[in-house]
Amino acid sequence: QVQLVESGGGLVQAGGSLRLSCAASETIFTFETMGWYRQAPGQQRELVATIARGGTTTYADSVKGRFTISRDNAKNTVYLQMNSLKPEDTAVYFCNAGRNWRNFWGQGTQVTVSS
Repeated sequence: QVQLVESGGGLVQAGGSLRLSCAASETIFTFETMGWYRQAPGQQRELVATIARGGTTTYADSVKGRFTISRDNAKNTVYLQMNSLKPEDTAVYFCNAGRNWRNFWGQGTQVTVSS
């Protein structure tokens, strides 16, 4: 089974930055799409950012201009650089990978942004 392990979460003050990492157990080039989702307390899981195999990226409107998704194929790792963090960014962030109409998920990493 594909394993995705997130890291880099933590507590940060508003306006600060964090960089999340998602390490995959397989070559990430085999996935059509990889991305980050987040789930805040009492809320549904929502899309944050995606990166396709060809490099095309998408972002939720709420994070455009602040977050950047990238990948390092040699390290089988996808990153989410989060700048200008806001309290509303507080959530558990999950890594996602898609291949052959299947989705794989990491266990999540907590991001907490204080005022």
